[in-house]
Amino acid sequence: MTFLPDFSLETYFSRWEFTARHHLTASDAETMSMAELLALADDEDRRAWADLRLGYTETFGDPGLREAIAATYTDVLPADVLCFAGAEEGIYLAMRVLLGPGDHAVVVTPNYQSAETVPLSLCEVTGVALDAGRDFALDFGAIEAALRPNTRVVSVNFPNNPTGKLIPAADLRRLAELCDERGIHLFSDEVYRGLELDPARVLPQAADLSPRALSLNVVSKAYGLPGLRVGWIACRDPELLARLERAKHYTSICNAAPSEILARIAVKSREVILARNRGIIAANLPLFDAFFAEFADLFAWAPPEGGCVCFPRYLGPGSVDAFCESLVEEAGVLLLPGGLYRSELTGVPADRFRLGVGRRGAQEALDAFATWLRARRSG
Repeated sequence: MTFLPDFSLETYFSRWEFTARHHLTASDAETMSMAELLALADDEDRRAWADLRLGYTETFGDPGLREAIAATYTDVLPADVLCFAGAEEGIYLAMRVLLGPGDHAVVVTPNYQSAETVPLSLCEVTGVALDAGRDFALDFGAIEAALRPNTRVVSVNFPNNPTGKLIPAADLRRLAELCDERGIHLFSDEVYRGLELDPARVLPQAADLSPRALSLNVVSKAYGLPGLRVGWIACRDPELLARLERAKHYTSICNAAPSEILARIAVKSREVILARNRGIIAANLPLFDAFFAEFADLFAWAPPEGGCVCFPRYLGPGSVDAFCESLVEEAGVLLLPGGLYRSELTGVPADRFRLGVGRRGAQEALDAFATWLRARRSG
């Protein structure tokens, strides 16, 4: 095992996330106040919140929370759900349980950095890049060609972070079948599921497609509740889930009891919360359309197909990294330059930046951005 490198994205956020005036690259949907979330609670959960004692919780997660999560799947039972302290813990422990020296993994890029750096610290990894020349389409043949006799994991993320791209549901089913045929675990990061503006494009969940597949989700992204730090893996392989539970004994051990009650309320109110967040995205998109129409010489933009992030192209002078740094320093508008998504496995376009479209206040941020750009033009 090798040491993990610095987490470039999180290091960048440590510098700017809470000092920039306009967070225009947020990866999560608009959050809620405690009062707003508790107002969605049913009588049972309101009593559970009021009577909660602050002791340890079950390593697998609160039974009521696991029941609520299982209800969002087709074939998953509460016993098939293991909760984690956010999605990051799920990624880290799943890769350490599934992979070791002598194994091989296939990882789709671009991605959240730990999706490749954790496997790379454990075994050989082959990257398959979404094709920027074809609007970040997935080359299924490239995944199949990358498989080896010792491939143990294929890791995907749709809706994708940072591109906001989806694949056809038939392709995900085909991928699950291919992994089953080869005895491979499909690891599917589904944290943006539910923010698709076109309901016909909502993908099935991998855990419903195969007993070997793992579905990762969290209340941070589509639900807009990252402060709860509650995520989960759904998998219908009880032996694998037991191994993951034992691995969790070395990290968080269990989740925070208040967070699990609040997450239970959120998951049970899923349709209300996701509809609210889709409404915010739908209201924001015309604002972004108008902004990018004014500055069409500087940017090539397309809205996300799913989720609340996308990956516009910078067409202006100089590097996108220098552009983003000047923007946050001079105008207080935070974007994530594409260099933070640099991969050890594949090329990632160097002229992109991540944009978040899921929060309120977009017009104010875009106004500050536009004012800065106009001043640079006139200067």
